[in-house]
Amino acid sequence: MNDSIRELKLMANTIRRDIIDIAYKAQGPSHPGPALSCTDIVTALYFDIMRVDPANPQWEDRDRLVLSKGHACPVIYSALAEKGYFPKEWLETVRRVGSHLQGHPDMKKTPGVDMTSGSLGNGLAAALGMAVYLKHEGKSSQVYCILGDGEIQEGLVWEAVLAAPALGCDNLTAIVDCNHLQSCGAVPDIQDVPGMARAWEDLGWNVLRCNGHNMEEVVSTLEVARDFRGRPTVIMADTVKGKGVSYMEFNNDWHQKIPTKEQYELAVQELEEAQKCL
Repeated sequence: MNDSIRELKLMANTIRRDIIDIAYKAQGPSHPGPALSCTDIVTALYFDIMRVDPANPQWEDRDRLVLSKGHACPVIYSALAEKGYFPKEWLETVRRVGSHLQGHPDMKKTPGVDMTSGSLGNGLAAALGMAVYLKHEGKSSQVYCILGDGEIQEGLVWEAVLAAPALGCDNLTAIVDCNHLQSCGAVPDIQDVPGMARAWEDLGWNVLRCNGHNMEEVVSTLEVARDFRGRPTVIMADTVKGKGVSYMEFNNDWHQKIPTKEQYELAVQELEEAQKCL
């Protein structure tokens, strides 16, 4: 393992610890399961792939990230805090009245958040709008959008999927967090989208796939997407809901739930042991 990948793995574990802290201390349920499933992806984006400047969050030439599955915002809050956008002490205020960190991302409250999100299905269209603008202005900036695989059931997603190739937005990368669970159950049991990857390809997208918890794969796949030209790219990232905490993995009870003191301490212990092995 090279040093840069090891550093990314260590940061991903730190962010997972932050997510668990938020889940235990937040004023209300904070969606730890969906946040944990995309932690490795978010870590790779903020700490390796994306061109950003914490000292200048509104830098015009920055890359952008839209967390369309906005309920998973603890992962973004942690990444932004660890990157230096705001003090880590803010993480203890998630979902509290008057906090900069609400239950869904708010671009007017949180430094580093590029788009307010929460109503599922809207993020890709917003990211597409950013990508069109950046193309028009001659910017080299990239736009990334993380969606849930349950969220793909929303019709507006497919309007954006149709429009992006026609608008020539090869500066847009969609990342589908394929953890196979949504708030009310398993994705296939609620409304499956059969042949999802083929559908994106048929509609003009470059389609990639990776193990969303293998940091080497995540980074190399994001690098390919960043450098691809001619059409937008979608990455199908195979993930596990609740990844990193044994009792949360594959357990949809942790879509939105507050851990008990005993559960919190067990999660912290597991993540501390994982840190020693990296």
